[in-house]
Amino acid sequence: MDYVILKWLHVLSSTILFGTGIGSAFYLLLATLSKDVQVIARVSGYVVIADYLFTATTAIAQPVTGFWLVYMAGFPLDAAWLYHSIILYALAIACWLPVVGIQIRLRNLAQLAAQQHSPLPPAYWRWFRAWFALGIPAFFAFVIVFYLMVAKPV
Repeated sequence: MDYVILKWLHVLSSTILFGTGIGSAFYLLLATLSKDVQVIARVSGYVVIADYLFTATTAIAQPVTGFWLVYMAGFPLDAAWLYHSIILYALAIACWLPVVGIQIRLRNLAQLAAQQHSPLPPAYWRWFRAWFALGIPAFFAFVIVFYLMVAKPV
């Protein structure tokens, strides 16, 4: 595969990964803060779908295309920028994996509350706080990875 095409795929998948993640987080946060159970039930369902369609696929594409690029460009695997990028990417994914399960729980709790025309249960708010807390380090890890990939500081 041509290096430019591979790099384009890598940049495109990183854009989809980060964009879907931040977009989903934004919409679920706003829906939850609205405290409108019907809205939360609907948005949380869309967030789960987006995670499966976009986040999961690009989370896999990133290391595959990244390591292929490293090989094609001849970058040393022990370069500090690459090492730190891999560690931070692993941290972000380690935060995202439990978020997938949490989002499913949030969706299920919200949909049940919507069906029963009741407020969100306390469990929803506990899981939401965990979801939010895991999103903070993942967000900053991805932002730093973007910098390291572009700047490649020594």
